[in-house]
Amino acid sequence: MNTSEAIIYGIPNCDSIKKTIDWLNENQIIFHFHNYKKSGIEKSTLKKWCKLVGWEMLLNKKGTTWKKIQLDYQDIEINEAIAIEIMLQNNSIIKRPVVSFNNKLLVGFNENELTHFFK
Repeated sequence: MNTSEAIIYGIPNCDSIKKTIDWLNENQIIFHFHNYKKSGIEKSTLKKWCKLVGWEMLLNKKGTTWKKIQLDYQDIEINEAIAIEIMLQNNSIIKRPVVSFNNKLLVGFNENELTHFFK
């Protein structure tokens, strides 16, 4: 894989992923898709992301995955280490998409932010 390629992390049936891929194709941006379901996610990658954007940005507490597991964590104060473990065990809980390019990270789909991100 070319190091100047963007990497899109997510799951293929996600609407935000589909919108992001469509936007990248329309704007002729070369990318690689990393499918959490097939390839998982490394703890070291999550630690790096947390340093770049914070675990609070990555851990999606609005989705169905969080709703399924939130009772398990109701009496626990979540910090970065716990959030990383949750994301490792339930990679669908990571907000999508995560776009990595030139040591920068963009989380979530927003056309305006994508335009600025790739300038």
